[in-house]
Formats: sequence, C-alpha cells, structure tokens
Amino acid sequence: MSDSLDTIYDIIFAGGGASGCLVAGRLAKADPSLKILIVEQGEHTKDKPAHIQPARYFSHLAPTSKTVTFNVGKPSEHVGNRSIVIPSGRCLGGGSSVNFAMYTRAATTDYDDWESEFGNEGWSSKHLIPLLKKTETYQVKEGEATHGYTGPLKVSWGGTFTNVGEQFLDVAAKYDQERGTIDDINGLHECNEYGRWQKWINGETGTRSDVPHHFIYNQGENKNLHILTGQKVKRVIFEGIRAVGVEYVRDKTLDSQADQTVRTARASKLVVVSAGAFGSPTILERSGIGGARVLGEVGIDVKVDLPGVGQNYQDHNFVPAPYLASEDAETLDGIFRGDATAEEENLKLFAQGKGLIAHNGLDAGIKLRPTPHDLQELGPEFESRWRTFFANKVDKPVIWLGPFSCYIGDPSTAPIRKYYTIGYYTQYPVSRGSVHISSKDDPHAPHDFDPGFLTDPADVATLQWGYKKSRELARRMGVYRGEYLPGHPKFAARSPALCSDDAVGPVPIDTPDIQYTEEDEEVIETYNRNFVQTAWHSLGTCAMKPRGAGGVVDSRLNVYGVEGLKVADISIAPQNVGANTYSTALVIGEKAAVIIAEELGIADF
Repeated sequence: MSDSLDTIYDIIFAGGGASGCLVAGRLAKADPSLKILIVEQGEHTKDKPAHIQPARYFSHLAPTSKTVTFNVGKPSEHVGNRSIVIPSGRCLGGGSSVNFAMYTRAATTDYDDWESEFGNEGWSSKHLIPLLKKTETYQVKEGEATHGYTGPLKVSWGGTFTNVGEQFLDVAAKYDQERGTIDDINGLHECNEYGRWQKWINGETGTRSDVPHHFIYNQGENKNLHILTGQKVKRVIFEGIRAVGVEYVRDKTLDSQADQTVRTARASKLVVVSAGAFGSPTILERSGIGGARVLGEVGIDVKVDLPGVGQNYQDHNFVPAPYLASEDAETLDGIFRGDATAEEENLKLFAQGKGLIAHNGLDAGIKLRPTPHDLQELGPEFESRWRTFFANKVDKPVIWLGPFSCYIGDPSTAPIRKYYTIGYYTQYPVSRGSVHISSKDDPHAPHDFDPGFLTDPADVATLQWGYKKSRELARRMGVYRGEYLPGHPKFAARSPALCSDDAVGPVPIDTPDIQYTEEDEEVIETYNRNFVQTAWHSLGTCAMKPRGAGGVVDSRLNVYGVEGLKVADISIAPQNVGANTYSTALVIGEKAAVIIAEELGIADF
C-alpha cells in the first residue's frame, strides 16, 4: 500500500468509504498487478483509538469532529421548522469506521424486491446471501446457515452483556407475550421476535470490524494500491463519453485555507464513484451528469440528462427516548463523558477484549410488526402502506425498537448520572428527500439538501406507535427511575400519561398500559416531529433502477449514458432496507467487486 502518486492507474475510486474500500481491497488482493487509487476526502484511521475502540463512536458526533461531514438539511415544518443535520463518514472506511457497530441485516425480501420490482438481475437474496456470508466470521455460534465463518470482519456479542439489555429482554418476554424471542435476530428470514443483538466487534480483541483495517491496511506490501487522503473529488474527467480520470482538490475541513489547485489522476480501465449517498450524486452532478434543471440552475453543461441523480434520498427516522437509570445500571455514560475512573477500569478490560469499551451499548431489540390491535392503533394513515407493502411480506418489520445502555445525545447537555435510552426508527419510511449541488465549481459548497422527513402521514403514525410501545417496555425495567423530562413529550399536568422524573423503581409487569387521550396523541406527534433525527442510514441517491424510472445506474452499476464509470456504494439502493445499512453497504461492495472482476477477466475471484 502506498501514499505516493503515479501518472496513471487502472482503476480510480472517487471516495474511500465502506463499499469503495471493500471493492478496492478485494480487487487488489485478487490481482496485485492492478494499479488502484483511492481518493478520500478524510484522513487515515489506522490504529486510532477513536476508530478501533467501539465505544468511542460518540466522539465522532462532537461539533468539532473532523471524521464526519455534517450535512445540514433545509428547515421543514414537518420537523418543527428545524434543519435536520445528518452526519456522513469522512475518513478512510467511511461509515464503517465511525458507526455504532450494530450488526443488522436486511430482510430477504428487501433484496428480492431489488431484482423483481426494479429489474436488477443478480441482486436477489439468492445471489446476495453468499456474499453476505463471504464478508464475515460469525463468532456468536457455529453452524448457522445464513452466516459466514471465514470472512475478514468479525461478528460477536461484544465485550459484555449489560443489565440494561438483559432487563429489556426479560421484560419483553413477560410483558409482550404475543411475540416470542429468537436466538438469531439477524438470521435474514424472520422478524417480530425479541433477541440479543450482535455487533461488528471482534469477540477476541474487542476491536471494531471496520473495512480499512481488514481490506486495505492489511495489504501494506502491495505497492500498486495507492491511498490519497485529505483530497476531495471535484468531478470525473471524460474523453467523449468515456470516463478517464478524476479532478480533485485539497479538502478544506482540516485547513480552511488549503490550496485549491486542481489536480488530476487518470484511469485506463475504470472510474468508480464511491462517495456515499451525499458524495456520489454531487460528484456526478459536477461532472455534468444529472437532471437538466438542477445542472442548469448552477450553470453546468449537461453531459447526460439523468433526473434521478440526487433524488430518492432515504433515511430511517429515529427517535431516542431517554430514561433515568439506577446507579447499578451498566452504562457507557461515564466513557462518553471521559470519566477517568470509567476509562481506567474499562481500558484494562479492553486489553483482554472485554468490557464497555469493547461494546456499543446496544444488547437487545426487536424488528417489530403490528398485531391486529396495533394496526387499529396505527390508524387509517398507515392502512394503505400496510396493505400494499408489508402484509404479504412477513419478514419486513415496520419499526425497530431497542435499548441503549447510555444517554443518546450530547452528554454535556444532561446532568451527570446514569441513563438508558429506548430508541425506535421507521424501517421503510414513505417520505423521500433529495441531495444536489449548490455550486458549479466549489466542491466544498453546502449541499442543496432536503431530508424529506415525516412528509407522509404513514411515517408519523409509525413513530407515534413506536413511542407508546417503547415507553411501556422502558417503565417495567428494573433500572427505571423515571423519564428524563427534557427528552419526552410535554403532556398536560392532568393527563394520566404525564411523565415523571422521580420514580423509585419500575411499575409491575401487569400494570395496564397508559391510555392516551386525543390531546395526548397530538402531544406525541409534536414531540416526534421536534425530536426525530437521523439514524445515519442515508441511501438511494444514485438508484439502481431503469433509466426511465429515475435510475442512475444499471444492474452492472454502470452510469447511464457514459462508459467506464460505475457507482458502488449505498447510494445505489433502489429501495430502503429494514436494517442498519452497514451490512448492505458491504454486500454492495462484494457484488461490485464480483462484477468488476468479471469484466476485467480476473479468474477464480
């Protein structure tokens, strides 16, 4: 692996995120003679504690963080006139190096839909499950049919099992008897059962299972694999309709006065855009590939009129509801705050691959589908969505719900104590947004970004149900000491739903559910609109669909209308997945590697 530059490469990757690094690493290992260049906006992540120690993920969300880009959305009345801010990875490895390390895999029908509904031959679950298995070594249990045991990335329970997670599962088994428990909550084929949650953490070393350490940095002997960090791709260079390289400039995040001299790198075989749901569509647009109206507004000549570029933006709408925890709760709050005692104790354990630093604070959860009673509660706003999208695909969950052994939020804004959070997010929001460029020449200019959150009433109804369901579980857990009031709905003083911050313990399991009045329902809706945030699961902005249906790439990941240019990252997802998106980014990378290897004639890939 080299940081030096050559004149011309075989393949250039515009962006060094999870998918791009995986593809580059696979190809470099399969054919070390290939000259490959990765151009990454952010910095290296090799052996840095903030990246290899799983519990450090919250450090990447600090306002001063340079390892993520904070993408600021337009203010919207649908979210309390706020600007939703959505971080995306900006370091080698992208999201794989900064995410919550939560191991979550999509439903089989998610990938089947990609093939059957969008015409992407070779992208069904039948084709992708072997690639999901190829990536991982599943350390949880031997012999599981849908898991892999020889891949570079390790999957385990993490360094401990917190009592917060244990109590959640215990309460769920007693309280929610309409649903059961499951040994493998990410076995691909089933949902609607509670289970212990796996993690992208090596069970032996306690370190994060990211892409660069396991696909790139372990190829230090390969002098044909070049990594260029701190550089932002401006546009793709073409000769006629063929992509032949990229232009790039120094990134200004670390140095606002960085020299902006435009440099070029040439590719003889292929350019792969792999800059994620925000970076990939905007690189294409600056290259003249996008909707004629969007390009015309910033003065870019249209090379290919592809109106789908930057459209179809999707994320999971996430609300973290915080609760006060007892002193015996096992939480990450001390580590998040930099408490010296918590740090010292857990660093000793981390050296053995154990403890809270070898953990992400998330031990349990459920991919939830509604019962007939729940469907009545979800109401008419959700009825059509249920009937047309969910009813006949029983592996598709409506919402994810689970406990975090910590306060999910800026720890400096909450009193010093222990917390736990019950989070919930919509698995397949109906609402859509968009990401476009705002400048012809400045690649650092803020995006013209509309997240589109909660513009559809079905999404609002889903979050409404999520709050009520999560609160019933939370208040029955042994560590419960009340709601953290600033993070909950402001019910009227006379309401039986009124939150409390002075509970002495949990309510009994058989306590009747809280009954919410019509006024309470309005309060919950306002709360969800004011508190909803990103789940870091942005996708869809370079969708793999037919061109006439708003597609940007075909099933071989070729950008329509040009040659020698592919997109290979989470932006190509034509439709959302009922899971955190890291697994899907990985399988897109594995599939892209297979496609490119076939086209290059690499044997026995």
